[in-house]
Amino acid sequence: MLAAMSSPKVVPHVPLQKLHTAIQLNIHLNALRYANRSTFVRFASGKSVGDNRVRDQPKKKRKARIEFKQYSLKDAEQFSLCDAIRYIKAFEVGRPPTSPKYELAVKLRTVKNGPTVRNRLRLPHAVDTSIRICVICPPDSEHAEAAKKAGASVVGEDTVFDAVKAGRIEFDRCICHQDSIAKMNKAGLGRILGPRGLMPSAKFGTIVKDVAVSVKGLIGGSEYRERNGVLRMAIGQLGYTPEELQANIKTFMGEIKKDIALLSDRVNKEIHEVVLSSTNAPGFSLNGDFRSPTSPSSRDLSVI
Repeated sequence: MLAAMSSPKVVPHVPLQKLHTAIQLNIHLNALRYANRSTFVRFASGKSVGDNRVRDQPKKKRKARIEFKQYSLKDAEQFSLCDAIRYIKAFEVGRPPTSPKYELAVKLRTVKNGPTVRNRLRLPHAVDTSIRICVICPPDSEHAEAAKKAGASVVGEDTVFDAVKAGRIEFDRCICHQDSIAKMNKAGLGRILGPRGLMPSAKFGTIVKDVAVSVKGLIGGSEYRERNGVLRMAIGQLGYTPEELQANIKTFMGEIKKDIALLSDRVNKEIHEVVLSSTNAPGFSLNGDFRSPTSPSSRDLSVI
């Protein structure tokens, strides 16, 4: 029994060729295991062990958009004008009819850095008639008298210049008579009125010859300007009938199409979507119809 316990273990004889094959297989397995780990590290972290080429490669830059992004209307829910009015009035329940305003947003397909649409128009049914107008002209002239009769709030030259420099800008629009251009430029009002969009300019038709006609056109008039591919403007009061709102929308859209046609030789602009909203209501995309088969009557929508 002691002899059996002290006898050495018998190691089975392995042929040299088989041993060599096993060693090679083990080397291949380790190499494959290392390759898999390296591949995983490369794709997970952006680099591989012992290889910095992937890390040093510059990241691909996304191609910048040259046009404003507009979503497809293929699956979008759109409404007739009467349906949109019905839903908007539900959001405005309990509010004064002259306080909330309908707003129209016209989205354009246009390039980002191209010329923009900007203009002024007089709607068939004026939205805001409380606009304050300043007229720069000689205070004792016939032009000053005509401007006051037309409804101008502030009229004069030196008194207007001093008030503006003192920070008292008590007007919403400013026009200048042709005879007062030199005096206005000498006063240096551009750095004050320019950032506010109030500086008179021949480009925007606020340097005029007949101030009375211009004042009458501004009272009840509306301005619109394209920003980020969208034109926004107050289009009516909550108490307007659907027919009155429709007349304002048609006038606004007609002016936009004229403005786009004037820019057609410089840039391509197309109307993509028209959205009606209000002061406290969300926007409703319009499909171009006045009413749908399920729309309430215009008489019912005219009741506040």
